[in-house]
Amino acid sequence: MRARAVPPGRLRRRLTIAFVLVAGISAGALAAGSYLLVRQARLDDSLQQTASDVRPQLIAARQFLPLDGERQDNLLAAYESSGRHVVLVADEETTASNPAYAPVLSPALRAEVAAGRIAFDRPDTTRMLVVGGRIPGSTAQLYVVRSEDRIHSDLDQLRAVLIAGWLAVVLLAALVGRLLARRTLDPAIAWERRFTADVAHELRTPVTSLVAAASLLAEQVEDLPDGVRRPAELLIGDVVRLRRLIEELMEISRLDAGREHVTAATVDPLALLRALAAAHDWPVTIDGDTVGLHTDPRRLERVLANLLANAVEHGAEPIRATVRGDARTVTVVVSDAGPGISPEHLPHVFDRFYQADPARSSQGSGLGLAIAQENARLLGGRVTITSEPGRGTEARLDLPVTQRLLRGEAAADQAEEGARS
Repeated sequence: MRARAVPPGRLRRRLTIAFVLVAGISAGALAAGSYLLVRQARLDDSLQQTASDVRPQLIAARQFLPLDGERQDNLLAAYESSGRHVVLVADEETTASNPAYAPVLSPALRAEVAAGRIAFDRPDTTRMLVVGGRIPGSTAQLYVVRSEDRIHSDLDQLRAVLIAGWLAVVLLAALVGRLLARRTLDPAIAWERRFTADVAHELRTPVTSLVAAASLLAEQVEDLPDGVRRPAELLIGDVVRLRRLIEELMEISRLDAGREHVTAATVDPLALLRALAAAHDWPVTIDGDTVGLHTDPRRLERVLANLLANAVEHGAEPIRATVRGDARTVTVVVSDAGPGISPEHLPHVFDRFYQADPARSSQGSGLGLAIAQENARLLGGRVTITSEPGRGTEARLDLPVTQRLLRGEAAADQAEEGARS
């Protein structure tokens, strides 16, 4: 199936946008991860310091018992003169040593303290940390209130710097992406191959660092506050998808450059399908003929994995894979009962970065079927897609039993000649 022609100007814009998106996601992920880690570290340090100070203060407060009117005033004045702001709860009466540091004590916090435990809270409407406990020998509760304005001010400055840096990276990526697109798209034939290879090569090292940073964040995600845990999980998922995109870009660039070689061995497609479904826990019903096919097992696995993943991600159950073989051809058919593909999209399913449903853009890169087709050509075969809206989609891989396997660019050249004939 031949790809549709796209005007160079539109391609230039698309490639520039793609470069900006990749750079923006990478820089944004690193900036967000760094901010979350620094924020958590600063807040944890503030809590640790305050909690370690509360215990001796509770013991020192015993000297003011019993807390009658004068003793209570002396206790509050003593703490305020030492630079500590406290809130005293005695006989259901709440008194602050400084009205400016009198946050509302939540029922959950007071219940924890009443049970004899040291507890803390950060009221949503303030930038204060409240750590309290019960004064030994009484039912009175003492809360130390610490302002975290300095911490939040530092975090605001860090956030502003990171945002400015991210914007600078995006702007630089736009300029570099436009320059690379212009330089790469000028040649009439080789621009797409060179650009893909350049982008994949340049992004491989920073993405590796990004994945390492995301791994560190993943190890600490359970310790993050509830409010930031979900954004951190989404960030980690985006990094994983970004790594997958780079890997696919690297693969498609190697295929374009003709640097991919085939190594033939005997493989059973039926057994390979079952192994893939089991490894990924895909709900696929598999049956057919056991065939000893002489082909490249790694490339066949890549093609079959793409077809199965496409059915699982974009189709619906029941999903079925069958293998049929005769003296000349081995055919693998993967079908699903999903929504199908509209007729206007069907001719372009093998176009790179083309996605029939924009709502599914987060599920993949749009390179899966293109990679499957290129690998099938290296094996001397081809992939075809048939679909009907509301009736599901069928992907068919046809491989010759006796045809010589192709190498590198000869695969694309022979496919072109076959299409013209």
